[in-house]
Amino acid sequence: MNIMSKIKKLNKNVLGIIILVVLVALTMWMILKDNDIASIWQAMLTLQPGWLVLACFAAVFFVCGEGFMIWYLLRKMKSKPSLLNCFGYSFVGFFFSGITPSATGGQPMQLYYMTKDKIKISDSTVALTIVATLYKFVLVLIGVFMAVFFNATLHQYLKGYIYLYYFGLALNAVVVAVLLFLMINPRAFRKILIKCEHALVRIRILKPSMKRARKLTNIAAEYNNAVMAFVHNVKPIIATTVMTVVQRMSIFFVTYCIYRGMDLNEKDIVLITVLQASVYVAVDMLPLPGAQGISELMYQTVFGAVFAGALLPASVLITRGVSFYLPLIIGAVTTFIFQLTRNKFGRTKEDKELEELREIANG
Repeated sequence: MNIMSKIKKLNKNVLGIIILVVLVALTMWMILKDNDIASIWQAMLTLQPGWLVLACFAAVFFVCGEGFMIWYLLRKMKSKPSLLNCFGYSFVGFFFSGITPSATGGQPMQLYYMTKDKIKISDSTVALTIVATLYKFVLVLIGVFMAVFFNATLHQYLKGYIYLYYFGLALNAVVVAVLLFLMINPRAFRKILIKCEHALVRIRILKPSMKRARKLTNIAAEYNNAVMAFVHNVKPIIATTVMTVVQRMSIFFVTYCIYRGMDLNEKDIVLITVLQASVYVAVDMLPLPGAQGISELMYQTVFGAVFAGALLPASVLITRGVSFYLPLIIGAVTTFIFQLTRNKFGRTKEDKELEELREIANG
């Protein structure tokens, strides 16, 4: 990667962080502008430490759950990464997803570090594609389930956001369909991969390289073999789907922990889970880093009848702090450690090839 490409990559990441910080500042202003800060602070102090610890555990479990699935799928493909490294890939993915619109930056960086750790690109791609597909697929299933069995509840609590809910559900369904198509049609995956490489060469982000073109062709062939292995043995897919359901529920559980931690118990866990899940369905595909701003605004509307007075803005701040900012900070630290430990011996020819592949993944 030349100096200009490095600067461009750095500027892109810095811009994402700046946008996130600006959105955070605007969100904080919107939450606090019509409320008494002292009252919100006092409401936050009512939170019982035990429930806060449980909420933090659920948030960390959510990210580590993805890491476990990556580890499980790679093991099924005869790769042998450490479980700790797979947890690290997930936190790196969370960090870059959190600072890029529509969470587009996570998987390319995961793929980059997995390849640096000598995991075959084809295996990494298949594992990440399966995890991403099931992640969206389970969210769609949950969204459809709630739309059918909790329709009146959704209309009662979501109010005007009910349209955003159905829009988010439709977008996720489209993404699932595209990802499934790429999984069951490896030939289409190969064509897209090659066309992306050609496009990057045409706009002079990459230099022409027959070696890279052959490498991408080989990756596509290995991807095809790995996908076919799962097609003929669906047990790992079923197991990963169950894991994804548990993982999804863990992040919804954070809000219930905050609710109970504030010594509230009028609403049951089912209602709190449904309401929090509805927020995730609605904002999951929005082109904002971390769905910042809209998540908090929708939360205040949806949970307005659940948390009274100063407890509402206090619960917004704590819930988002635990479910988003805590994993984001851990992800930033993990990325820093990964960058240090994987570049300590300097750049090699292999590193340059990885840089090129990362550019292809980032498009």
